[in-house]
Amino acid sequence: MNGNQSFCTQFTFLAFSSLAELQIVLFIIFLIVYLFTVGGNLIIICLIWVTPSLHTPMYFFLVNLSLLEMCYITSVVPQMLVHLLVETKTISLSGCAAQMYVFAILGLTECCLLAAMAYDRFVAICYPLHYTLRMSPPVCLKLAAASWITGIVVESTQITWIFTLPFCGTGKIEHFFCDIMPVVKLACVDTSHLEIVFFFFSVIFIMSPFVFILWSYLHIVVTILRIPSAAGRRKAFSTCSSHVLVVSLFYGTALFTYLQPKTEHTLDTDKATALMYTVVTPALNPVIYTLRNKDVKEAFHQVTHRSPHSQIG
Repeated sequence: MNGNQSFCTQFTFLAFSSLAELQIVLFIIFLIVYLFTVGGNLIIICLIWVTPSLHTPMYFFLVNLSLLEMCYITSVVPQMLVHLLVETKTISLSGCAAQMYVFAILGLTECCLLAAMAYDRFVAICYPLHYTLRMSPPVCLKLAAASWITGIVVESTQITWIFTLPFCGTGKIEHFFCDIMPVVKLACVDTSHLEIVFFFFSVIFIMSPFVFILWSYLHIVVTILRIPSAAGRRKAFSTCSSHVLVVSLFYGTALFTYLQPKTEHTLDTDKATALMYTVVTPALNPVIYTLRNKDVKEAFHQVTHRSPHSQIG
């Protein structure tokens, strides 16, 4: 490294610089999506809270997922909205670190939480007589806590390592938030060994929950196919369909982004997939769990059609 090279104290985002004439339109679209996501997930949390019939392990994990999705989209979109309205799209080094900490921790926590939800469905369908014991409230709390602790410990270690690197040059990021690889590319030291370590981190901590989810659903499918009645099979499949959709959306974009070879990355595809997992996927969570979930729809109908006289009584 050159001795007189200046270090970066802030970064500049370039993702939407070439779309100056569309930035107001993008601001309106992303604002609507953000408000819909936060509002939809808040409704799910409140609905489960006030409906005793939904106080089950599956909906306990859904509350965690909804809370996580709200924090996840909030770690990226509000700042992106501000940058769509201002000419200088900068973020301080400490602000970038804070955003990356929150975003990365929530991302890994969601991987683990989706695995916990898969375990819940596995026990419910494959071992229904043991469900109450295996998915007792203490067990559910431990699974949720383990998901959050894993995300915090693993990603805090990784992100802290990143921000021990010296950053220099123009500090321009071809992205709309402080994602890991675009920031690492700005380091003024050789990061090839670091990128290899991050790749293996991704394989281990993103793929391990995914492999467990696949293993769980393999057993679930085998068990469901053994159910003699068609109605019973449909009911069993319906209890898993929402979770399968969420897993497919989340892991589809995550695997494409973090596990494809470096030579396959392009700026446009990276930004497009980043929009999918930071904006679109969190927005679809409340849609999936309301339109495809009979229990949630019935609870919503009961709450919204509850008469004032019955509430007073």
